[in-house]
Order: sequence, then structure tokens, then C-alpha cells
Amino acid sequence: MAQNEKTKALLIDLDGTLYHGKHRIPGADELIRTLKQQGVPYLFVTNNSSRTAEGVASHLIGMGIPAEPGDVCTSSLAAAEYIAGESPGASVAMLGEEGLREALLDAGLHIVDENPQYVVQGIDRSFTYESLAQAVQWIRAGAAYVLTNPDLLLPSDHGLVPGAGSLAASIRAASGAEPVVIGKPSGHLIKYATDRLGISPGEATMVGDNMRTDIAAGAAAGCRTILVLTGLTTEENLEAQIEGAGVKPDVICKNLHELTEMIRSKS
Repeated sequence: MAQNEKTKALLIDLDGTLYHGKHRIPGADELIRTLKQQGVPYLFVTNNSSRTAEGVASHLIGMGIPAEPGDVCTSSLAAAEYIAGESPGASVAMLGEEGLREALLDAGLHIVDENPQYVVQGIDRSFTYESLAQAVQWIRAGAAYVLTNPDLLLPSDHGLVPGAGSLAASIRAASGAEPVVIGKPSGHLIKYATDRLGISPGEATMVGDNMRTDIAAGAAAGCRTILVLTGLTTEENLEAQIEGAGVKPDVICKNLHELTEMIRSKS
């Protein structure tokens, strides 16, 4: 499949790699069908904390990309597992949306409105001054702060909008606390995905379009990395993106067709 014989599975980013918003990137459906045909294990690994695994799969299917909920790893799922692993049955105050709520409850955690052991925050489009003030008070009182993902901006139908990281900036400034970051470029999400596959990070290949998140996370975790020039990183800004990230991908593919052909030739 890939040039590294130790690679046993692919971890595949979504937005910018397989689709842009509601639009499938050319070759995304063919790539996933080829992985299935070749028997190559893979998981979709996304920083998106708002959607459930079922919601992510439905979004992919709607664009003609084969997907099942079990193929999906979100930062919400990884955050919930992290907290449950640290403190089973812990009380958690949540600033987030349905994907985070469902993940926390499924992990056996208790969502509360007072005296939480943890404050977990993702993208929250109902974020207010009141919710900021309450989160800061809880954290300053001793609650641990967990951030699903550090993305400052998110793509939307109206252009880029503030992401979970932008909300976190206000909480960090007011509380003086640094959160445990789960999503890329942190290694927690990568470890969560490889644990689900039953392999070590060194046996996985991370595929993505973002040098600072996908490729940086893969490299930090010890994965092999494949950069696809389908989204944030392009041929025009490639060198600047590599320099900014401080890491280099192991392989660069101009598009998904090139990646698919590489998989076919190596299998």
C-alpha cells in the first residue's frame, strides 16, 4: 500500500481532504472504495466535535463517499474516552454541541450544571458571556479543562468562522489555565484512533491536507504522513506551510487520484 512496510492502516482527515463543506473532492469516493477492495483498514479522523459519528457518516454518504459510524473518530469521542479513562463516571460541565454531548454520555460521564470535575469545551455556537464566565469560575475553582480541538477557524457556507480554539482563547485568558488538547495537532486523537484499530501509531499513516494539524499530529505521534494538496495546502503555498509547521510529510500527493494509484501499486 505504502512505501513503509510497517503501515497497517490509514487515518484519513475529512474537511479539505475528502470534501469541502458539502462538496466531495474529486476522487474521494474512489479512494475509499479502493481501500475497501484492497482490504486496507482505515478510519476517518476529524477534529469536528459538533457531529456524532452517525452524523459524520451520513454527511459522507450524502456526498457519495462510503461510510459507516464505526469508521469515524471525532475529537468528541476521544475527549470523552480521555476523561472516562482519567476519572470513570466523572461529572462534566459541557460547552459544546450534540456530538460532544452524546460522546460524554456514551462514555458513562455525568453532565452537570454545577461543581464539575471537568470542563470540556468544543465548538459551541450558543457560546455567550454567561457561559464564558461560568466556565472560568469552574476552572478557577479547580475543575480540569479539556479542549476537544484547537482550530481557530472553521469553514462554513459563509466563509471562515470562529472555531473551538477561538472560544478557548477567551477561557484560557480569563482562567489562566491551559487545557488538555485532544484534537490534532495533539497526539490524543491519533492514539485514540490507533487504539481502536489495535495498532501502534508507528504502524499507521496519517493522510491530510493541513500541515499544522494533520501532518504535525501524525509526525508527533510517530505515524507516517501523506500530504494531499486538496485543501489548505496547495502547490503554491506548500513550502510556506511546511516551514510554518516545522515538519515535512513523508509523501506528497497532488490529488486523491494520485494517492489511490499509489495504494493500488503497493497493495
